[in-house]
Amino acid sequence: GCANGSKQSAETPSTEIVIGAAGPMEGPLAAFGEQMRRGAEAAVMDINARGGVLGKPLRLVVVDDRCQPPKAIPTARELLEQDAVFVVGHFCSGTSIPASKVYSEAGVLQVTPSSSNTELTEQGIGTVFRVTNRDDAQGIFAGRWLAKTYAGKNLAVIDDEQPYGRDVAGQAARTAEV
Repeated sequence: GCANGSKQSAETPSTEIVIGAAGPMEGPLAAFGEQMRRGAEAAVMDINARGGVLGKPLRLVVVDDRCQPPKAIPTARELLEQDAVFVVGHFCSGTSIPASKVYSEAGVLQVTPSSSNTELTEQGIGTVFRVTNRDDAQGIFAGRWLAKTYAGKNLAVIDDEQPYGRDVAGQAARTAEV
């Protein structure tokens, strides 16, 4: 199913399948990018050791978006130019959301390990999958826990004014008030 997005022609079949990994490989969140890269490399090595996919080896291409929204679309296009048919990433919602539209147009499957902004899946793009809870679900969980654990006490919920913190804190506060 992933090969549908490939730009390679039937006349020149590829001898490999390109997998992309996109995330913060440099900058303040580089530790998370390193984890993504290592995980993707290990998966590619394991799959290739078992004969690849459909008899073709996987090749990993890693790109750095630094979790900066202006880098999302150029990074996504870079992976498409290298014929990626599957992308692990992006790490941050701010890059996953704009990149998802690029991947969708190309028919490329995107699986994000960490993007939690509700907009990512509310777009209704069928090639996007996430493996973490949405911000609103995290906030509901936190709000219920706070209300139960601190029943009858005053609470303060503080956010860091970043999209993730704002969304989770807002939902936690609304849920704890109920």
